[in-house]
Amino acid sequence: MAEQAAGAGSTAAPSPPPPKKLWADVEFGDELEALTVTEPEKKPQQQEEEEDLVDTPPAETGGSKTLKFVGALEAETEIKKVVADDTPYTSAKSFEDLKLSPELLQGLYSEMKFEKPSKIQAETLPMIVTPPYKNLIAQAHNGSGKTTCFVLGMLSRVDPKMKAPQALCVCPTRELVIQNEEVVLRMARYTGVTTASTANADSNSLSTSSSRLGKIVDQVVIGTPGTLKRWMTKDRILETKHIKILVFDEADQMLAQDGFQDDSMRMLKNIERSHVNLQVLLFSATFSDQVKDFAMRTIPRANYIFVEKEALSLDVIKQYKIHCPTSSAKIDTLKDRIFPAAEKLGQSIIFVRTRGSASELHKRLEADGHKCTSIQGGLTHEERDRVIREFRSGRTKILIATDVLARGFDQAQVTLVVNYDIPVKNTHPYEPDYETYLHRIGRSGRFGRKGAAFNLLVNEQDERNLRKIERHFNKMIPDVAWDDDNGIEQVLKDAGLA
Repeated sequence: MAEQAAGAGSTAAPSPPPPKKLWADVEFGDELEALTVTEPEKKPQQQEEEEDLVDTPPAETGGSKTLKFVGALEAETEIKKVVADDTPYTSAKSFEDLKLSPELLQGLYSEMKFEKPSKIQAETLPMIVTPPYKNLIAQAHNGSGKTTCFVLGMLSRVDPKMKAPQALCVCPTRELVIQNEEVVLRMARYTGVTTASTANADSNSLSTSSSRLGKIVDQVVIGTPGTLKRWMTKDRILETKHIKILVFDEADQMLAQDGFQDDSMRMLKNIERSHVNLQVLLFSATFSDQVKDFAMRTIPRANYIFVEKEALSLDVIKQYKIHCPTSSAKIDTLKDRIFPAAEKLGQSIIFVRTRGSASELHKRLEADGHKCTSIQGGLTHEERDRVIREFRSGRTKILIATDVLARGFDQAQVTLVVNYDIPVKNTHPYEPDYETYLHRIGRSGRFGRKGAAFNLLVNEQDERNLRKIERHFNKMIPDVAWDDDNGIEQVLKDAGLA
């Protein structure tokens, strides 16, 4: 986007190009017939930042049927649906409306403590569990209940009496595998359904799977693409001939050209060969244009559900920017102003760009007496599991993380996110990473709770990147003075958090 006026001799500044659209910007209709898949640029060698490494989510890439527009619902969070045919879907006012088994309902009420479907669940679940079990591409904001949608979809389709894999959930990170498995186990407690997990296979901890050492006979399998591919091909312990439903969690990352697209497509084709009526579910908080186009071409006859881009910015999360004069002032702002104001609120996640920054900030904060932990891609599986356990249990209230934890991590007690480093892409020209920004701030304010996000800026590049983020989401982010002892506490009170 142009930042300066044209040079001498020009009568006017060139018009800036329109901001890149997310999927939610697009009105589905006749234009779907003309969608094309854009070939992405070849990925240049990853930028080396001195001797540091970056844990960044993969950058997004670069017989049709007229779809029927169903409509917009509920003004607070506008939800739009597009159905692929004339199958009628009625919004679920209660979980009983979905005709679930008594055992599943018991898990929802007794274990999950749910009372009724959330807004996104009320519209999405009927599209998943109603015959003829159409494919679904779903985009909804963080904390809206997406995990429950696809977990309930998987559990409603499997037969606990059949000792074979029938539902497969593919996730980009180990942490997300563990989290999704925990939800499955709670919801399925009374059903007799068992799970197999790649996270358990990669650790020395006791497995919840009944079949870890031999051929997998668990009805639900959850894992990362690399290990799942090995189980299917080299180890030959995961048979796919009985799989009825395939879920891609954080689907924008799973289908990105420089993400897991190749593995995901091989897995999909492999399963489709043995099950022509396979139901495919894609869930994510964000979809770039190119991933959206690819998904629509690859997943045929799919229903769609999405929310407007403005709703994705999660108004329940109050966002602020703090201009710090130096890098050391960023640490002082954290220690002396943000932490004292936030200590009674709950837990906090501080996002940094590089592994080295995570380690260094951890040392600095602990040296000043702040009990915190850090997680980044260089840790072993056991170390990452320990950090997550400590944070989930509340033993630590401050977690420093690279973007390895930016997506899908649910912790209801997180009320504050700090962007110590503004997220940027890893390829030239190192533009702001809008999707990662959205995922980061979405770690707070889960499930409709209030939350806050502070963006620490130290140079003109930081300020320029945040201005672009503001324009992209059409949301002005107010300033807070870095040296105002009462300013941060006051804005948290104004946000209803203090």
